Amino acid sequence: MINRIIEISEGGYFLRVEDRQLVLEKKSEAAKRIPLCDIAVLVLGTTWATYSHTVLSGLAEEGGVVVVADGRGMPVSLLLPMYHRSLQAQRLAQQIAASEPLRKRLWQQVVELKIENQGRLLQHLHGDDFGLLAKAKQVKSGDKENLEAQAARIYWSRLFGDPGFRRTPGEGERPNHFLDYGYAVLRGIVARAICASGLHPTLGLHHHHRDNSFCLADDVMEPFRPLVDHAVCHLVREGMAKADLNRDTKSILLSPMMGRLVWEGNNLTLFDGLSMLTASLGQRFAGEDVELSLPAPLSFD
Repeated sequence: MINRIIEISEGGYFLRVEDRQLVLEKKSEAAKRIPLCDIAVLVLGTTWATYSHTVLSGLAEEGGVVVVADGRGMPVSLLLPMYHRSLQAQRLAQQIAASEPLRKRLWQQVVELKIENQGRLLQHLHGDDFGLLAKAKQVKSGDKENLEAQAARIYWSRLFGDPGFRRTPGEGERPNHFLDYGYAVLRGIVARAICASGLHPTLGLHHHHRDNSFCLADDVMEPFRPLVDHAVCHLVREGMAKADLNRDTKSILLSPMMGRLVWEGNNLTLFDGLSMLTASLGQRFAGEDVELSLPAPLSFD
């Protein structure tokens, strides 16, 4: 399977399905055809595109995710496939019954890797991790000392070389809009892997809020956020911090999600690696004595 991210950022396109292929048509342009099974994420980044019902149902049948954007190009909706799996009810029951100590141990591993990846990115960009690599080793079960938040304060004040920058989702000064866009697509990729493993994206390890339908996705994606952050740093360094979301900037934001990571000694795509991670998470919920399948710390060289 070829896991592709297809982004429709310009208006005037009509999307339909023919012979299990997504057909992209636009006046005065030759039609483009992409097998549905090759598409992991379809981003509808413009309100001026028209698509048939078979596009949504066809992608869902192949396990694809659809991200819908508003008039500003910012993702506002995530459509996930409903997998018909014999183990889904069993997995859901196990996920609900997972003990608090287990959730806390799993969250510890996630936070430890997130902080280490943040430290590695700072080191790559500025030649100094500002104490984050040491802080990552201090994370305890459940992160009861909230080292994640402590690390975040250091990280965001150093990342762009602007001590006054504030990470404010959904608002705030640019380049917050770039971060929001990249994280939204990453969230969709993670949620897709979670559902494919028979788990439910709402039931988190740490995140919990009655208005959040993707708490587990928000947990699992934490160590991978620096992939997006690195791309945003590139835009900032190129003098594009206040640029709009357009075809070029979106391409830069999406590109790191198509790269490869070291996962259990193998170079895997993010999609394949996340499938291993969420499968191992399901095994842990089922009481199996297996390691949570996390990648090696990120390399930004």
